[in-house]
Amino acid sequence: MRIDRRSLRRFCLRGAALIGGLALLAAAPAAHAQATAAGLDRAVAEIGGDGRPLTLSLQILLLMSLLTVLPSLLLMMTSFTRIIIVLSILRHALGLQQTPPNQVLVGLSLFLSLFVMQPVLSEVNRVAIEPYGQEQIDIGTAVTRSGDALHGFMLKRTRKNDLMMFAKIAKAPTYASPKDVPFSILLPAFVTSELKTAFQIGFLIFLPFLVIDLIVASALMSLGMMMLSPTIISMPFKLLLFVLVDGWALTMGSLASSFVG
Repeated sequence: MRIDRRSLRRFCLRGAALIGGLALLAAAPAAHAQATAAGLDRAVAEIGGDGRPLTLSLQILLLMSLLTVLPSLLLMMTSFTRIIIVLSILRHALGLQQTPPNQVLVGLSLFLSLFVMQPVLSEVNRVAIEPYGQEQIDIGTAVTRSGDALHGFMLKRTRKNDLMMFAKIAKAPTYASPKDVPFSILLPAFVTSELKTAFQIGFLIFLPFLVIDLIVASALMSLGMMMLSPTIISMPFKLLLFVLVDGWALTMGSLASSFVG
């Protein structure tokens, strides 16, 4: 099977441009978002043309380098942050240090994030990826439409106080509508709101297990068994309570439901 180097080069360049465009759009103020997308589109046209084409190896290197921004986009612009923090707090509340292991928690958070983000991903695919793949729109329009879909998701889950705080720090002007809030202000406000929500959920999860710890510690103290660690006795009771109430289903369902609306 013969690979068309020109098609492969074009594919790598478009992939790098799309990923880099999302990163630049997230970092650019709203007033310069369209200019950023237009400049990216011109750069792709110039590099991909007959003027100064990059070699295939350099384009693959560029694409692989830009892929390093994907973890940041995943953490900062999706539901992943809230989910992984709540699951980590749940593990500590149960008194388990390495069970479930970190790989399992990250996997659960990733796939639950994909489930939560499915409507947004479907919209991005419908309005940006498919038209761009069919060459109906340019890279600048695709990046702008993808950013609009993520912007709406993040704005709905950002507290107004956090948004106003970062707008005040940045000395930003008053925006006519929520859609005009730039990613440079929305991103830190969104992450701050997600952290606050995650710790609120974690506090509610921690309470029943804390009560069990207090009861076991008081019982051991009254029996004069002060040398025995309360954790050894309370852990089986906490695991039993968690299993009886179907804790994993409740936790995962509550986390998914917290993003609805």
